[in-house]
Amino acid sequence: MTRSLAGAPLAAAAAHAEAALAVHAPDLVDAFLAALPGAADTVGRRLRGALVREGLAADAGGGRHHAFGRVEYDRAGAADPAELLPAGLPGNATGFAAELRNAVVNLAIAQARAATHPVTGDDPDADALRLERLAVAGHNLHPCGRTRLGWDTTDVLAHDLEAGHTTIGFVAVRADAHSGDDLGAALAAAYPELPAAPPGYRLQPVHPWQRDTVLPERHGDLLRAGTVRILDARLPAAPTAALRTLLLPPAADGRRHYAKVSLDIQVTSTRRSISVASTRNGPAVARLLAAMLADDPDGHRLLLMAETAGAAVPAGTGRDMSAILRDGLTGRLHPGERAVPGSALPELAAGLVTASGLGPRGWLSAYARLLLPPLLRLTARGAALEAHLQNCLPTFVDGRPHRLAVRDFAGLRLHPGRLAAAGHTVALWPGSVVATGDADVLRAKLGYTALQAHLGELIIRLGAAHGLDEAAAWREVRAAVDDTYAGLDDTYAGLGGAARADHAAFTAPTMAHKALVRMRLHGDGDAYVPVPNPLHARA
Repeated sequence: MTRSLAGAPLAAAAAHAEAALAVHAPDLVDAFLAALPGAADTVGRRLRGALVREGLAADAGGGRHHAFGRVEYDRAGAADPAELLPAGLPGNATGFAAELRNAVVNLAIAQARAATHPVTGDDPDADALRLERLAVAGHNLHPCGRTRLGWDTTDVLAHDLEAGHTTIGFVAVRADAHSGDDLGAALAAAYPELPAAPPGYRLQPVHPWQRDTVLPERHGDLLRAGTVRILDARLPAAPTAALRTLLLPPAADGRRHYAKVSLDIQVTSTRRSISVASTRNGPAVARLLAAMLADDPDGHRLLLMAETAGAAVPAGTGRDMSAILRDGLTGRLHPGERAVPGSALPELAAGLVTASGLGPRGWLSAYARLLLPPLLRLTARGAALEAHLQNCLPTFVDGRPHRLAVRDFAGLRLHPGRLAAAGHTVALWPGSVVATGDADVLRAKLGYTALQAHLGELIIRLGAAHGLDEAAAWREVRAAVDDTYAGLDDTYAGLGGAARADHAAFTAPTMAHKALVRMRLHGDGDAYVPVPNPLHARA
């Protein structure tokens, strides 16, 4: 691969990775080189589809057309995906080309080292983590699902999903420089082996790469003054697909917890540090959602992986030492119930359909009626969850959809007016981006994640595996949407106007699609383009 691209930027990036592998993981070199062409093709095919859907390139034919303007191609048509970028693209086309090549190299490394990690005992969190590794290409729509800008190959080997293990590091932060909850005390209660913080300090968890790379570079003044002290303490942990979210060992009481820690590298479209606002909003939003689900007819079918505490060190941008604790699933599932991370669901759905005995259309109907009703009702009342595959862990009993676990609330949107009309309030950090008074923003968040990225992927996979007719599948989804809104006036007084507006928007001729390429070109937040909506046709 590298010889066939002699002189090309992708060849240079691949050669750099190959040299690092030769030193640090020589057993992976041959598999890496063998995986490179396929990795480039995967990234290129996703890029081709995104360029067409976002109106940045013409459809040259040869693709399969699906709902919401999605086009799937059998081949990329270029050995280097960046060569597919049309000339004259506005914005950061050069930077985006580098992101694409970085995604190719890291996808090839992931494919070279992909392996199953055995699970012992009744541990749904460890089981879910093992299943996450099935989605080796990352985000199902983003061409940069494997971008790790800021990491070198040695960092990828040490900390990426396929590593299977890493650690949580710790710093001691002087109490007057610390903002939020005492995460060290919470973790020490769960893991008694952790040392106590020095007097006048608080223990703060950090990602080991962040500790060793970002803190000395950006916060040398705090380290020299003793405001922040790097400690030798550490906990074993396992990286999830989110990378900055790490699964911690079983606690003293047998429960599982996750630590979401700042990681200032770019994954897909975003640098994965954590704002002060997220650390303070997480627990408040978790309480709000629990209160809203308490009076939802399907509230018992949603499992919140609640963010229980958060803290930051508001120095510099305030994002470099932030951390959030999250509840796991261990001890919360019913006998025979299995949680499947949504990112792995496209790989497993065919088998679940067979095990369920429902047939593909019946299974999809059951799944849509698990996923959509509570999310649509939450949106009508002012809370739109970011329900893409990566944030959802549906559970199944004998292959049949049973419950839905949801996690990571940093990307949701809250509409204060709708919340107030529904009898709810939440105290957000000043200037929080999660608050919006625009109902279109609320609907775009849910419509893109739950309908396009989530159900859209499942329907394509069920069509390939079970011959499910795509138009018939979307009629089942439309029926679930219609039935949800038909009962909203009876369930919640005073929401009729919001519910009718949402129903009209979700069944309109077009729907807002998150423009992943345009966002990388312009780098100024979320961007959307209209795409044809399969829910416009009535069931």
